[in-house]
Amino acid sequence: MAQTVFGESAEPPRGFVARLKHAVAGPGTGLVFLGNFEVEEEWAHGEVGLPKIAVAKGRAVVNRMEEFALLLAGAQDCVVLKAEPDSGYLAYLEQLGAELPERIVVADQAPDRTVTEDALADPGVLDRLTELAGRGRLLLPHGVSTREEDLAAKVGMRLAAPGAAICKHVNSKVYSRLAAEAVGLRQAAGWVCRTPAEFRAAAEEARPLLRAGGKVVVKDAYGVSGKGLAVVESDKRLALIARKVAAAADRAGTDRVALVVEEWVAKDTDLNYQFTVAGDGSVHFDFVKEAITDHGVHKGHRMPARLTAEQRAELRSAAELLGRRLHADGYRGVVGVDAMTDPRGGVYPVVEINARNNMSTYQTVLQERYLGEGRVALARQYPLELRRPLPFERLAEALGDRLLRARGDSGLLVNNFATVNAGAAGSGELFEGRLYGLLVADSQAELEEADARIAARLADLAAGVRQ
Repeated sequence: MAQTVFGESAEPPRGFVARLKHAVAGPGTGLVFLGNFEVEEEWAHGEVGLPKIAVAKGRAVVNRMEEFALLLAGAQDCVVLKAEPDSGYLAYLEQLGAELPERIVVADQAPDRTVTEDALADPGVLDRLTELAGRGRLLLPHGVSTREEDLAAKVGMRLAAPGAAICKHVNSKVYSRLAAEAVGLRQAAGWVCRTPAEFRAAAEEARPLLRAGGKVVVKDAYGVSGKGLAVVESDKRLALIARKVAAAADRAGTDRVALVVEEWVAKDTDLNYQFTVAGDGSVHFDFVKEAITDHGVHKGHRMPARLTAEQRAELRSAAELLGRRLHADGYRGVVGVDAMTDPRGGVYPVVEINARNNMSTYQTVLQERYLGEGRVALARQYPLELRRPLPFERLAEALGDRLLRARGDSGLLVNNFATVNAGAAGSGELFEGRLYGLLVADSQAELEEADARIAARLADLAAGVRQ
């Protein structure tokens, strides 16, 4: 039986990145990090799911989330970026003592392209990656699709992850439900739908629940960030969705769909926990955090999670069971699982499995270096409506004493600045930016007070920049 290890007493090296390398690449192997966020869109190609109501907004901002990888990689690693980070931001990170990796920056990034697509179109980047491949470096994407396979093949670099076919398979919400069922974990009542007929049957079985005043949620197999999810309160609407899905399958010339229908159950707290599956089948439980969501859209994390010892033990047990299952299905690497508690304190240990890096993955190194024993933290994003690009130095000036500047301090540690200005078009029109950071404090009350003050200062700053 594969060894299963949990906690800081485990045999793999201490520190998340060292454990990750031990699990997927071997000790001492240098990695090239690639932040291809929302890889689910690639996995969803060719799949029939929910009717697409609107075009996703904020593509340029999402693509600049690749800067998160800058603080996950170590000094001996590399990170591929769409643009050189703001010079003031780099100076800030160096002041903090961050161990920054080599930056491989594309020459001409396009806002609507992922970092993978930019890299594939840049001969200079391809040459550098080819050189690094010759030195034994491995490519570690946020998640692996056929595009990342293409990049790895083009430069002769091995992936520190399974191939696209396995990654797509284990990231489907259909897989999540079936895997949880196979290992006996608690789930809301629901149905896996792989054909239009199965979806129609699920709609029929859900009719009594809906007519009694209940709700169901319909999930696209590869939906992300609140997209590809519909909460349904009427059996007539569910039947309408079933007809539209069947029509979409007909147009695509297929009898396959990829959907899950589940009962909408009462929830107390959203959770996110992470474990790492090694090539030898060992499983390491990394952490559990409270997830902050708004209508299914991720907004941040609260740490540590306010859970009982029994709830934590249940999540650790679920991680062990799921890790073994994922390894048996050919997966190794980071696994993030969305979970929740019910109002009576019970645990739903699997809402969905994300066998890739997660937002919380990029906070892990910062937690290890800057959070400290007995302290609390809030990882969140602050919206900024701007009319022209905002330099980091002006942001730092506005935040003042609320900006974390040294280990042991309280304040906001900025872990992605590129998303602030990603939407700027240079025309003077308003654009929406996001500032991501980890807010550290000594108590929950101090954390909430600091969060409110930072939000107010950022609102004043944005108003000034808009003038």
